[in-house]
Amino acid sequence: MPIKILVTAKRVEDYESKIKVNAQGNGIVLEGLKYKINPFDEIGVEEALRLVAKHGGGEVVVVSVGTKDVHEQLRHALAMGATKAIWVNHTGPLDQMTIAGCLQKVIEKEKPDLAILGKQAIDDDQNQVGQYLAEWLGWAQATFASKEESMESEAEKSKQPALKLSADAKTLTVVREVDGGLETIECTMPCVVTTDLRLNQPRYASLPGIMKAKSKPIEEHTPATLGVDGTSKITVTKMEHPPARKAGIKVPDIAALVDKLKTEAKVI
Repeated sequence: MPIKILVTAKRVEDYESKIKVNAQGNGIVLEGLKYKINPFDEIGVEEALRLVAKHGGGEVVVVSVGTKDVHEQLRHALAMGATKAIWVNHTGPLDQMTIAGCLQKVIEKEKPDLAILGKQAIDDDQNQVGQYLAEWLGWAQATFASKEESMESEAEKSKQPALKLSADAKTLTVVREVDGGLETIECTMPCVVTTDLRLNQPRYASLPGIMKAKSKPIEEHTPATLGVDGTSKITVTKMEHPPARKAGIKVPDIAALVDKLKTEAKVI
């Protein structure tokens, strides 16, 4: 049964880049940074592609909010196999509620069966948009989607979705990470899922896919055309590096180690 899935593709700083606080102390130095698709979102794109392939085809619509620079991440998702790209054109900061509001309006327009978001973005680690979105849509939600370690062989893992969609596309079974291990829940479709790192291993974009992605159109909107106030309600007032770690010391014996753990570190 063909299905339609909407997935996010946020542009984030490459985690291998050297991050420095700017002179004003309210942000980071942007010059020389490399950018990529948020790893959690890339996992979401991969899972959407697997679900569509397993359930008789359909559409994978990828969405990103930001300046024209996000075209790079949208075309990356298109090269992986996404069907359509939507760009919400906005310059300047956005808070999580505004982003969720933009996604809500796009979803109401596109009417997907399922929305998949990364559980968080690696630039600010907020972990909020998926939950806001599900609440405002009135949809069920399954956060931190993972997979059971007892799944198929490695070769089959690379093809099969970890999310289990029923044959009639009315329910979705999700294994999610919780503090005590794994929890399996069943959601009524449509629903919102946020992905964790262990859900899958994203594919590499093929050369034909990259070439085709270059010519695919990207649909443009703005927060205003979607009926969303694009003014951020949050202002970063201060940003600083974490304190430098103290150098380690050597102790002569176990007794001295236990004493320092007890009196200095106060961990026992």
